[in-house]
Amino acid sequence: MPLAIDPPIINPDRPENPLEAQKKLRDLSTVGWTDESFLQLPDDGHHYEIINGKLVDMGNSGALHGYICSTLMILLGSYIRDKKLGAIFDSSTAFQMASGNKRSPDIAFFAKDRLQGISLLTSSFLVGAPDLAVEVLSPGNTVAEIDGKLEEYFVNGCRLVWIIHPVQRYVLVYRHAQQPDYLLKDSDQLTGEEVVPGFSANVASLLEVPNFG
Repeated sequence: MPLAIDPPIINPDRPENPLEAQKKLRDLSTVGWTDESFLQLPDDGHHYEIINGKLVDMGNSGALHGYICSTLMILLGSYIRDKKLGAIFDSSTAFQMASGNKRSPDIAFFAKDRLQGISLLTSSFLVGAPDLAVEVLSPGNTVAEIDGKLEEYFVNGCRLVWIIHPVQRYVLVYRHAQQPDYLLKDSDQLTGEEVVPGFSANVASLLEVPNFG
């Protein structure tokens, strides 16, 4: 379950020791998070978001989650790059919501028309939700957490969300936050629709995990 942490003052000369860095996150507080302080968080392997003014430690994920994310990133990223459709980002990338929240989907795609006028990507945050947001479920995810993400994604310009359950082997496809448009199982094709035109992947292949026994 995500853990909310009071926002600290981040020292550019932060300690290198991850345990000391975690203690600093919990011990120090200030009136709110700035882009600078968020970017200066220690590289401790944790996944953070800012939700309602609080730094939220989204925790770490297991091997299955990471494998499914990596598989889809390779398939989707290769297609997007080959077709020059836009830019794809992993879960280490935060996006600035209108509420001030910073959200980080497991995989995010911005269409090239949303990036017009940006000659080079920088270390600053892109504003708005991605055109496509992908969330791969982990045991610690809650219904309220996912509902909150869905609502904020679509309010901020998202057009398509895939919620992937790697254990129960299905994909929920959302075009609005209220309810999924459809559920895909092993025999179905996951498509990018008009958001990632031409992209298609078999759900069974996407969720296939090699047996190393």
